[in-house]
Amino acid sequence: MGAAYFSVGGLELVSVSIVYTVHPPPPAFSSSSYRAGYNPASEVPSPAEMEPDRPIGYGAFGVVWSVTDPRDGRKVALKKMPNVFQNLVSCKRVFRELRMLCFFKHDNVLSALDILQPPQIDCFEEIYVITELMQSDLHKVIVSPQPLTTDHIKVFLYQILRGLKYLHSAGILHRDIKPGNLLVNSNCLLKICDFGLARVEEPDPSRHMTQEVVTQYYRAPEVLMGCRHYGSAIDVWSVGCIFAELLGRRILFQAQSPIQQLDLITDLLGTPPLSALASACEGARAHILRGPHKPPSLSVLYMLSDGATHEAVHLLCRMLVFDPAKRISGSDALSHPYLDEGRLRYHTCMCQCCYSVPSGRVYTRDFEPVAERPFSHSYENSLLSVWQGKELIHRFITEHQQGKRVPLCINPQSAAFKTFIR
Repeated sequence: MGAAYFSVGGLELVSVSIVYTVHPPPPAFSSSSYRAGYNPASEVPSPAEMEPDRPIGYGAFGVVWSVTDPRDGRKVALKKMPNVFQNLVSCKRVFRELRMLCFFKHDNVLSALDILQPPQIDCFEEIYVITELMQSDLHKVIVSPQPLTTDHIKVFLYQILRGLKYLHSAGILHRDIKPGNLLVNSNCLLKICDFGLARVEEPDPSRHMTQEVVTQYYRAPEVLMGCRHYGSAIDVWSVGCIFAELLGRRILFQAQSPIQQLDLITDLLGTPPLSALASACEGARAHILRGPHKPPSLSVLYMLSDGATHEAVHLLCRMLVFDPAKRISGSDALSHPYLDEGRLRYHTCMCQCCYSVPSGRVYTRDFEPVAERPFSHSYENSLLSVWQGKELIHRFITEHQQGKRVPLCINPQSAAFKTFIR
């Protein structure tokens, strides 16, 4: 195996030339690869090309760095998934996230561009995934002094729901929708990210699902009440909370504990009917029923901002429904009149599914596409040990790279390597 080292923000990636039994044509390196520090004589990075290290974020189960792809000079994000093989649960979770990132094909959902070549299986302990690099996230935008107009809010909300419709059509629950997991660029393009808590929807209502999901401020009432089974409606609730946060520039339900979170929700929505408490645990049901009856106070939503128009509040109220069975779906929310302008603006100048010609704009037939097929997780049933999981993941990455671009791996001699592996 021959390797060439490249400087990438202090951290270095290695572009690897693999010796195949059937010899492929040699990899073609663009001129940008040479600018990134490639020295064919010595195969070491050019010190003049070193850049500062730049960790850019932390996901549910990993850290993300900004690096440069040495093959084309493109800035990308490199996500490290550490401690993959600590136990079987961790192994299954990481494999699921990895397969999802490779499965996704949607403009508003972050997907894997590449996976770094793994070492020999005995030394295989962590995974590095390359994704598109985005400039910021919605949390940073909301808390910044950056003005947010109604047009901003509509185009952001449209893209969130557009990506969510795609995920749900594939049978995937994100389970951690929050502003920090919505990446954005300066042109307002948005992508849903961080699938560390995502899972496939459970069709059997008798199968228990974990309540250890969703950041508390965006957690749906059915999860707060200990419901053992839930569906895609938990993601729609989270989007409703974010919608209100975009309008008011503050967190809608900011409590110190899950019980207080539930109290803030009932302060706004009123005491729920008994039918909405059918799946709640005894403690949560007793807490709500022993308290004083609360009337709904939804009119306060008009006070969020000048952007809280009748149309905006109507959609918000459809999303923030206590009973998940009566909550609007992500697909139906996209049909709400409030999002008509967001859809038009997105497809007029932002999307990749429509294009311009001299005579005007050519629009796609399907503005909000669904997944071509459901995401399959059948492999998890046969995954019975950590070592078996390690073998499956190693094989998956190796097969994923076959026939594609020159594979990459990290140079352990680079200046930032010790910092990155912590």
